[in-house]
Amino acid sequence: MTRSALLLIDIQNDYFPSIENSRMPLPDMDEAAARAARLLSTARSNGTTVIHVKHVMTSDAAPFFRPGTPGADLHDSVKPSISETVIEKTRPNSFVGTDLEDCLRREQIERVIMCGAMSQMCVDATVRAAVDLGFAVMVAHDACAAANVEHNGVSVPSHMVHASIMAPLAASYANVLLASECLAEAQN
Repeated sequence: MTRSALLLIDIQNDYFPSIENSRMPLPDMDEAAARAARLLSTARSNGTTVIHVKHVMTSDAAPFFRPGTPGADLHDSVKPSISETVIEKTRPNSFVGTDLEDCLRREQIERVIMCGAMSQMCVDATVRAAVDLGFAVMVAHDACAAANVEHNGVSVPSHMVHASIMAPLAASYANVLLASECLAEAQN
């Protein structure tokens, strides 16, 4: 049987519109986190390895995830248990400068189920890196959130940003599913 791990990426307070003074609120983050929390609960009950990733910027002048601030804390909806690994990173790719790969290899993980934020940054970078490292990847797309972005005078709403990331991931990199489908699929 293939061993799987759930990787929750950057589900941190600064991303939540429902948290007063959050520094980078993402549309639909509360809904995505609720789905991630259900996925986490299922992973815990199934004995699936759980790893939380926490992005902490390297400067107190950073626009969000400033070191030592409540905004950089993991959200209460996915608060890690004492037995779960928390990996701090400073780059979008969760493997760069961390021991994430070592943790997965030590647990003999072959497949990683991912969710979190932002779809167009840390989720995308981590999915692609995981595949390059030889892991099979599933993405719980409805447990991810994206930002509204602008490029060259064109405003792109978050749902379009999210779709434009999930589509190529689904085409070439990962099995992109609903959160409710991910762990059931991983059991096969």
